[in-house]
Amino acid sequence: MNAPVLEPQFRDHAQQDFARSFGMWVFLSSELLFFGPLLFGYLYLRMHHPEATGMASRHTDMLLGTVNTAVLLTSSFCMALAGHAAQKGNDMRDRRRAARLLALTAALGIVFLAIKGIEWHREFDEHLFPGVGFHPSDGGDAGTVYGMELFFLLYFAATGLHALHLFIGVSACLWLMRGPRAEAVELVGLYWHFVDVVWIVLYPLLYLTLRSGG
Repeated sequence: MNAPVLEPQFRDHAQQDFARSFGMWVFLSSELLFFGPLLFGYLYLRMHHPEATGMASRHTDMLLGTVNTAVLLTSSFCMALAGHAAQKGNDMRDRRRAARLLALTAALGIVFLAIKGIEWHREFDEHLFPGVGFHPSDGGDAGTVYGMELFFLLYFAATGLHALHLFIGVSACLWLMRGPRAEAVELVGLYWHFVDVVWIVLYPLLYLTLRSGG
């Protein structure tokens, strides 16, 4: 495996690796600014409209959400294996293994996006997209319908933003397949695991919480 190039602004490879990892962690921390307000909005909605939140949650497809969770967890495992293979990188076999694992990770990401697209399509058909056409089958009074619409506003915003981040991760994996350098795979791996963790937070909030009530 060829040693990574030491940039002139660093004393040694250890300092360069630290700076690279620290920069990625700072970037990922800044990404929380996108998801944080949506999370607080959900908690506020759950506090003030618990019945509507539960009713809206029951309209989400728990089976597809659970399958997608399993898909994403599997993709993170594949990404971890890709990082391990890239770190070894002693010969062409290791690099090819890393490339195959990156391809599998990207493929699982595409499966996740496809399933999410199917779910969104069903929700559009059920008139659950916020706006003038919002009309849940069990909406009840105006206050309940309003709370359910707020839930789906947050739902589409959060899952749409997550899907965008996942699409970026898939693109990065496909790009890395051309030459899976260990340091690049490590950074993309951090990003991928971040996207996974975000989904692990969203999944119970959007699909499970308050679902059994009412």
